[in-house]
Parts: sequence; C-alpha cells; structure tokens
Amino acid sequence: MDLGGEAATARPVLPLPDKPSIAVLPFVNLSGDPEQEYFADGITEDIIIDLSKISALTVLSRNTTFTVKGRAVEIGQIVQRLKVGYVVEGSVRKASGRVRITAQLIDASKDSHVWGERYDRDFNDIFALQDEIAQTIVAALKVRLLPAEKKAIENRSTRNPEAYEMYLQGWHHFKHYSANNLQMAIRFGQRALEIDPRYARAWALIARCQGALRLRGQLQESGIAAVENALSLDPSLAEAHVAKGFVLSHLGRYDEAVAEYAEALRLDPDSSEARFDFGLTCKEFGDYQAAMAHFECASRLNGEDYLVWSNLSQIYQALGREDEGRHAARRSLACIEKEVALHPDNALAMVWGIGNLIHLGDNERAKDWISRTFIIEPDDAFTHYNLACDFALMNELDRSLELLESCAHKISASVVVNYLKHDSDLAPLRNHPRYQALIAREEARLAAAQAKQEVS
Repeated sequence: MDLGGEAATARPVLPLPDKPSIAVLPFVNLSGDPEQEYFADGITEDIIIDLSKISALTVLSRNTTFTVKGRAVEIGQIVQRLKVGYVVEGSVRKASGRVRITAQLIDASKDSHVWGERYDRDFNDIFALQDEIAQTIVAALKVRLLPAEKKAIENRSTRNPEAYEMYLQGWHHFKHYSANNLQMAIRFGQRALEIDPRYARAWALIARCQGALRLRGQLQESGIAAVENALSLDPSLAEAHVAKGFVLSHLGRYDEAVAEYAEALRLDPDSSEARFDFGLTCKEFGDYQAAMAHFECASRLNGEDYLVWSNLSQIYQALGREDEGRHAARRSLACIEKEVALHPDNALAMVWGIGNLIHLGDNERAKDWISRTFIIEPDDAFTHYNLACDFALMNELDRSLELLESCAHKISASVVVNYLKHDSDLAPLRNHPRYQALIAREEARLAAAQAKQEVS
C-alpha cells in the first residue's frame, strides 16, 4: 500500500534524544455528555503538546497514550507497557460556561503521588489554566523550563475560547480520517476562523484536510494556500510545517517537502507526526532507507500506532528483511485489532490490517475483513486502491486490476502515477498488459493536468 520502490540515497535522520519520559493519559470526561468527549481529549492533547515543548522531557505521543483510553489499567501495567518514568492522569467536566479539571502527577517507578490539584474556572480562563497545569508539572518534576519554552507554552495560537472549541471539534473529526470526517473537520476549522481569522492551528488543520481530500480525488484545493496562511501567522508552528510537507509531497515537490519536515523536527524533535509524515514522503519518492529510519524513530515515540508498524512492515519486506517485516506486521495487527474493536467502522485500520494478515499468511481472515471493508466504504477510491493492493498480494490479479481501473482516475493524478509505478504491494502486476495500459492512461491524465496548470 502507498508507495514503494528501490531505496535512493538516504537523507540524514535526526537522532532521538535521551531524556526522562512522561505519559499524559487521556483525561476522563465527567461532563455526563458523551458528545463532550472531544473536549476532554483536546485538553489532554494540548497538555501533551505543552510538555513536548520542554527540552528536558520526552513526552509520549497522543497516539501512544490514547491506547489506554476507556480502560481500567493499573499504573504498574502502564509503566511496564509504555516504559515511562512519570504519569499524568486527570478528568474534565465542562458545563454552563465553567470547566473543572483535576490532574495528578505520579512517579511511575514508585507508584507514588508527586502532585495533584483540582481547578474550577470560568471557561474563558481555559488557556491560563492550561499554562498553569503545564508549568506546575514542570516545577514538580524539578526540570529546567527555559524562557523560550515558557513563551512557547503560553503561545496558544488563539485566545478566543469559542474558536478553540471549534478547533477541538474539527481535530476530533480529522483523527477519524474518513472522507466525511475530513469534510466535517474543514467546516469546524472554517467556523473557528470566522471567530478568529488569525488562528494558525485552524488554518493548518484545514490545509491538512484539504491535502488528504485532494489525495482521494475529492477536492481541487491542494491545501497550500491554507498552510501558507498558517505559517504567515505563526512560522514557529511545527504542525503547520508538517502540514506543508504533507501537501508539498503530494504535489510532487519532494525537496521542498523534506525541508518542511526538517524544520518541523527542529521546532519539535519529539513530533511522531513529523517523523511519520517524513517517512511517508521518503517512501513515496523511493528513499526507503530514510523512510525506514524515520518510521523507526516514530515507532519509538509512538509504539502503539498501527500505521507506523504497517509502513515499517512493508519497507522491511521490500528491503528483504523478512523477519523484521513479520514482527512489524504482528505489532501493527495487534494495534489494529484494538482499534477495530473500539471503532468497527474504521476502514483505514481495516485495510492496513488486511495487508498485515496477508503478510502473516492468514488469507481467510483477510478475505473476511475485505468483505467488511467494502460494506464500510463502498465508494471511497482511496480505500479501494488499498484493497486492490491486498488482492495483488493474494495473487488475485484480475480483482486487483478491476479495482485499480475503477478507482485510479478518481485519485489525484500526480499521486496515483507514483503509486502505480512504485508501490511494492503491486509488484505482482508489474508485467501485466492491463496494468501497463493503466499506467499509460494515468500518465496521460497527469500530463494533461500539468499542461492545463501551465496555461492557467
């Protein structure tokens, strides 16, 4: 799935720092309203982001810590699983213009309470409250907070609570990543910008969603205008540089994309999102060695992300590292099974799980998942492309070709040509006349699109 190819000259990969580690567990929603879940999640994620800005700490990513969301897990189990020195846990209650947050810091090695507090504030004070929580945790850990880091924590991109709430709802939809959720995320981002047009994070969110929808062939906008707005407002926003790298990579502007990811990692060395997207771009353009290194870094930062392990599995196998490929496939599949149990409609998890099952030799279960995925996403070209890869891996070449021929023209031409030429999962089709004819048609479509762009 996605792209493959021979490894090009590897680009240098920044090393992961060796620092004390902390896991911020998902704060519990005590509002009595399940629809407020996005707010509790958003508060948790922003505390993670704040602490990640502190150079003296290594903070586990959201994707890693959220694997324990909704589960009663002992601190000792969390420590053993996540390999951290400290744990932050808490709860959020939001109602009638007020917000109550409880938080506590636990020394994981001793299972002892270090600090705890309950905050009851007006919702308009939410930003000051977040600043206070992050800085109090730092003080309790007795690590050094540099002046520039304190300033970075206090930089909220917006000071309007209503815009912030709209952004959190948009981000909640973005994480589910279906076409419908991406469109919903854009609408929430646009509402946030109606309230605060200078909200850089909202511009970055819209850019990323537009880029993802263009990749699926469902939108003309590339996202470049939105991300330029984000960076003009806040050049230090790492997530905006990640979004720009993502957008540029799918416009075929590889070197520029690489520069954006490098800048994102300079600003936030512990960003698993930057590592993952950097790895995808390197993979897309055939730089397998660099892609592998970035994904391995991402796996250390975010060891419970099935996308990281699935991509590592594909790369290892393409490089002939079969044992490592199977290990990564097993790690990915374990994460996917948990995700699908929680969200049975997650087609993205399903298609990657199918690929892992095939690599591990369980074709019967893979076929069952394929049937389920067609029901979940009967029309999505992006999903159908990945299912075509699964059929190719099972050597069902006619079914693979039928799907590719029906979905390729719906995907961005600049993207699908690279996919068809280089995706290692499609290797069984390389010499098939129908496959070669399909590549020729898509290259012609790409040339026509480029000529039209030059004229305009």
